[in-house]
Amino acid sequence: MSSTEPINLLGLDTAALTDLVGRWGGKPFRAKQLQRWVHQRGVDSFDDMTDLAREFRQQLTEHCSIHAPDVSTEHRSADGTRKWLFDVGKNNAIETVFIPEDDRGTLCISSQAGCTVACPFCSTGYQGFNRNLTTAEIIGQLWYAKRAVQADLSNARVGEQAAVAPEPARVISNVVMMGMGEPLLNYDQVLGALRLMIDDNAYGLSRRRVTVSTSGVVPMMDRLGRDCPVALAVSLHAPNDALRDKLVPLNRKHPLAELLAACNRYLEHAPRDFITFEYIMLDGVNDTDQHARELIEIAKQVRCKFNLIPFNPFPQSGLKRSPTARIRLFAQRLMDAGLVTTVRKTRGDDIAAACGQLAGDVKDRTRINERLPDRAVIAIKQERG
Repeated sequence: MSSTEPINLLGLDTAALTDLVGRWGGKPFRAKQLQRWVHQRGVDSFDDMTDLAREFRQQLTEHCSIHAPDVSTEHRSADGTRKWLFDVGKNNAIETVFIPEDDRGTLCISSQAGCTVACPFCSTGYQGFNRNLTTAEIIGQLWYAKRAVQADLSNARVGEQAAVAPEPARVISNVVMMGMGEPLLNYDQVLGALRLMIDDNAYGLSRRRVTVSTSGVVPMMDRLGRDCPVALAVSLHAPNDALRDKLVPLNRKHPLAELLAACNRYLEHAPRDFITFEYIMLDGVNDTDQHARELIEIAKQVRCKFNLIPFNPFPQSGLKRSPTARIRLFAQRLMDAGLVTTVRKTRGDDIAAACGQLAGDVKDRTRINERLPDRAVIAIKQERG
């Protein structure tokens, strides 16, 4: 154990923390006490952990730390959405978004700095891939946001804002891994974070309230189903292989038939009895009645619900959002077929925190925007004529 490299406790799950405490002669219950101080109470000073033995606290001070990534900026939307830009070093940054709603407070967190999947409708893909985040950096987003949201709640209770928003909207009740990056391409670090999220001595979230979103990394979907099944959302975005090859390039490696089979295998372990298919609405690209009919056929193969996402435009994409009337009609086609269908509210777009807008202040190291997305956009434009 190096004295120059403190162990960041935010990155240790129960087993790792128990092992660390055991090396110092401590019993497992000490690890649980420490875990509650760190994750439930959000304490970052060992001196404040008053029910821990002084000698134990000295060992922690000497060898360990508790710190989330540094916050570079914070923005608040008119609709209450909050976005934090975290500095993760070497000119890399990630973004995290808190979305308050009437019945829940949802935190959207990132798993990578950048993304390798390079979907042409997602601004993160245009910055390239920089690196995977550690478990400490992933869980650090939740740790920091929980403290920030609770501080707001405490201030509101003693001020005039106490009645502004319903109580559930001002706590983090749900976590979605839908921020920057493809979570299942950073599997081991994401798995550690998920285990902390559902641990009763850490964040105690229900598996049903933790969602991993994937573009379809089939082998890792199978592993997640065995290791730590939580709610699963699949970025579908196209109802056939020809179009999905262009919109979700990973489809070339794991085409729809393989993806749908993996979804059914996942449902054998999942805490929910359906897969959520996310479907971004792109004008003239994937929003026709024929596309709706093809989705209905897909729904016959997998128990699912559809979440239609109005596209949030950004200059590099060359794509447009489907008109509101078209989205409503598309949704109605699915509902008429008996499918549960929702249209995602656009939240935080005034601070670039809406779905598909997360990009961060990160240099494009792999020049993806000179390779894949431009060609994909050209092909899409040619297809729609």
